[in-house]
Amino acid sequence: MNNKNQTNSDVYGIGRKKEATAIVYLVPFSEVTSQVNCEVNGQKADSYFQQNFTYLNQITLPLKKVKLEKKYKIIANVKGGGLTGQADSIRLAIARALCKIDKVNFRPILKFEGFLKRDARIKERRKYGLKKARKASQYSKR
Repeated sequence: MNNKNQTNSDVYGIGRKKEATAIVYLVPFSEVTSQVNCEVNGQKADSYFQQNFTYLNQITLPLKKVKLEKKYKIIANVKGGGLTGQADSIRLAIARALCKIDKVNFRPILKFEGFLKRDARIKERRKYGLKKARKASQYSKR
C-alpha cells in the first residue's frame, strides 16, 4: 500500500466478499488536505463506481449509522471481483475500522444493522470429469 496515505492516527480495516478484498483507512478530516470524502484506488469513489448511487450509499452507510460521515475520509484499496463485491468488502472494512475506534459504542449499532457479517460464499471449485463445478457432459443412453 501507499505509505503516504498512512499516518499514525489512521485506523484501518480489512473486508472481503466473493473475490474482492478491500483495505480501508479512515483518516480524520483535520489531517486531510483535499475535500474528497471517499477515495477508491486513487480515484474519487463516484467515478470509480460509475456514479452508481447504490454503491456509493452502501459504502458510507456504516459511517452514517454512527454519525461520523463528516469526520473521516475513506481511503480504500480494492482488488479482485466486480463492483458489487468491492462495494460490500469496503463496507465491511469500514465497519471493522469503526469498531477499532470505539468498540463499546459502535459495535452494537453496526452488529444490529448487519454491517459486521462476512459473506463467506465463494465460487465452487471445478471437479475432475466435469466441465464446471457441477456441469457434466450430456448422458447418452444409446
